[in-house]
Amino acid sequence: MGNRGMEELIPLVNKLQDAFSSIGQACNLDLPQIAVVGGQSAGKSSVLENFVGRDFLPRGSGIVTRRPLVLQLISATAEWGEFLHCKGKKFTDFDEIRQEIEAETDRATGANKGISPVPINLRVYSPHVLNLTLIDLPGITKVPVGDQPVDIEQQIREMIMQFISRESCLILAVTPANTDLANSDALKLSKDVDPQGLRTIGVITKLDLMDEGTDARDVLENKLLPLRRGYIGVVNRSQKDIDGRKDIKAALEAERKFFLSHPGYRHMAEKMGTPRLQRVLNEQLTNHIRDTLPAFRSKLQSQLLALDKEAEEYRGYRPDDPSRKTKQLLQMVQQFSVDFEKRIEGSGDQVDTVELSGGAKINRIFHERFPFELVKMECDEKEMRREISYAIKNIHGIRTGLFTPDMAFEAIVKKQVIKLKEPCVKCVDMVIQELINTVRQCSNKLECFPMLREETERIVTTHIRDRESRAKDQVLLLIDIQLSYINTNHEDFIGFANAQQRSSQTNKSQSSAGNQVIRKGWLTINNISIMKGGAKEYWFVLTAESLSWFKDDEEKEKKYMLPLDNLKVRDVEKSFMSSKHIFCIFNTESRNVYKDNRTLELACDTQDDVDSWKSSLLRAGVYPEKTVESETTTTADNFSMDPQLERKVETIRNLVDSYMAIVNKCIRDLMPKTIMHLMINNVKDFINAELLAQLYSAGDQNALMDESQEQAQRRDEVLRTHQALKEALAIIGDISTTTITVPMPPPVDTSWMGGSSGGRRSPPPSPTAPRRMSSGQRPAPRGAPPPPNRPGPLGPFNNTADSPQAPSRPNRAPPSIPSRRPPPSPTRQVPP
Repeated sequence: MGNRGMEELIPLVNKLQDAFSSIGQACNLDLPQIAVVGGQSAGKSSVLENFVGRDFLPRGSGIVTRRPLVLQLISATAEWGEFLHCKGKKFTDFDEIRQEIEAETDRATGANKGISPVPINLRVYSPHVLNLTLIDLPGITKVPVGDQPVDIEQQIREMIMQFISRESCLILAVTPANTDLANSDALKLSKDVDPQGLRTIGVITKLDLMDEGTDARDVLENKLLPLRRGYIGVVNRSQKDIDGRKDIKAALEAERKFFLSHPGYRHMAEKMGTPRLQRVLNEQLTNHIRDTLPAFRSKLQSQLLALDKEAEEYRGYRPDDPSRKTKQLLQMVQQFSVDFEKRIEGSGDQVDTVELSGGAKINRIFHERFPFELVKMECDEKEMRREISYAIKNIHGIRTGLFTPDMAFEAIVKKQVIKLKEPCVKCVDMVIQELINTVRQCSNKLECFPMLREETERIVTTHIRDRESRAKDQVLLLIDIQLSYINTNHEDFIGFANAQQRSSQTNKSQSSAGNQVIRKGWLTINNISIMKGGAKEYWFVLTAESLSWFKDDEEKEKKYMLPLDNLKVRDVEKSFMSSKHIFCIFNTESRNVYKDNRTLELACDTQDDVDSWKSSLLRAGVYPEKTVESETTTTADNFSMDPQLERKVETIRNLVDSYMAIVNKCIRDLMPKTIMHLMINNVKDFINAELLAQLYSAGDQNALMDESQEQAQRRDEVLRTHQALKEALAIIGDISTTTITVPMPPPVDTSWMGGSSGGRRSPPPSPTAPRRMSSGQRPAPRGAPPPPNRPGPLGPFNNTADSPQAPSRPNRAPPSIPSRRPPPSPTRQVPP
């Protein structure tokens, strides 16, 4: 029992599936669907059952297909069925499957001939099938009956077109032999979706029910109304056979006897019948499989090349070999050292385009984060002036001084220098964190050996922490050195004589740098109301005097220009729903910054971008907001200064600014140099020279090089996959050489089918050309001339002697399925 032709393909496909399943991949051959299209009672379901080899579709008087049945055949060792709407339930009795199809159809359509486009999905597991999808479609009807809608014909046509329009769908256009072939709706629909006839096969059913003395010989020989793939005649079981439970095997034997005994078909009996239809479909499946092999072969070859080098390393691998462990330990430490240096110093090969490396992040700390932290330490202007006035008064004591005391200048400077300790220590902490992160990133390549990775991270991190204390001590020493001696003879120090002129000089220098562009980039204005469009992204340009934003980076359409006078910046807490990081700009005099907004909230994707923009604003003179401590001053402290004291305060204020600029410049220059010398370069030297010795002294080297369970699995998987890929390529090569590609038949003239499925557009047949032969008609004797005013003996497609399926024989009378068009000029088959 079963489809023998299909069973011949099973070993071929099983080999492919085994080849791919051995490497954990699916064999996605995407075999074509097979749709059976035709009118009601044309024998579609019988053709489908013959192809599957089992009797399972609803049959009987008045029972027709009223919902699409999508039948998925799956190759398995046992035989059963499953419905999508009955998940988990197995049907081993095919009579129960038939009953469930009828019940599910009635549930959706009712019991009074209604139809539904919702398909019934059935899976049949069997050792006698390939992984295919077969579709049993409702028959095309013209007149609604029962509960069927008025537009039943159009609904069924649209339903059928949804399935047969797919390029991977083979169309079996089923037409009964006792109807007019030229009016076949199945052929018209297939013509619409497959005008070249590449996937349409004509199936003629009910040949045993033709009137006595008539046959369909000319149609089956593809002479009358030809198709590119031709026609195949089949003889299905009659209703009496179905009711009598005649099995398919006996029906196929009866079909073969019919073709061998019929005088009109015996010469082509080998080209007729269900076995022939199965072979044609299997040839198409084989062609499809062969067409998919080149893509599979290329995919497997690329995977094989990618694994060649790794598999070669693992081949002959001995995990417990001491010499191998020693060699691999040296290689791993050397690779760790190279990776660390590349991440710190930078490298032209394998550049990371996703995130900044350790060296780039440390550079940002040196030149953006650290200067920003220095400025944050600057005190408020009013607070500074008040401290200077107190210092002057306390130095003079009870007396009234005539000159500006230099001791007040020194006291204020030292207080400002001490404040630099905090940002300097913070800078060291940030660099240490980046170094530790870099060590962890470099140790990812050691994950094959967990103990080695853990010990390497521990040793290097311990050394970094040891250097941390030394670096901080040295940084604090730099601050103490600055405190030990206030060098008022420095060449950049303005001195007392020039202190009064400093303000005007500063203003001039700032005005000369007004057009200097400090930074450009995209920012999102976050506090635009929803009524005005919500948050929007603009292209911002920051200069020494203004912050402007444009519609895009072409800088043609300026949206706004904001002067930087009296502006400051502060952080904004990130909202729960927002993924962006926000800071805002505000006016110190409580004026609107942008239109009706007191603040301008700007959003970036990362915190690093926020810090970078704040550093750029700092260069432009927009300082961060100072945290206001609770004021404990009394009203008595808010005194007004006399003009003489105010001049002294202004002088010292300018001197402090001048000297602190010198100190800040020196600290900015020395901090990166100190950290590079005491931290970064030292850690690099330690990894290059001391790490290996530290690992050897840490404990058992064999235990360090014990590979992880994941690595052992990885090695086994690579070797197995590499071998499986070789075997899969060999199997594909065998399939390519052992299967034969059946060439596509040459094109034929199919203009007789028309070009639309929306209605009958072709002209009516000749009055002398009957729709079918009646029981009283007899074919004309062979060789007799055609009667007057009638087509030739083969109808309008008379001259087809060059057809490969047309044997040479005398002319004969028209078959039982004549043409319905008036005879045009004789037509030959179109060469391929």
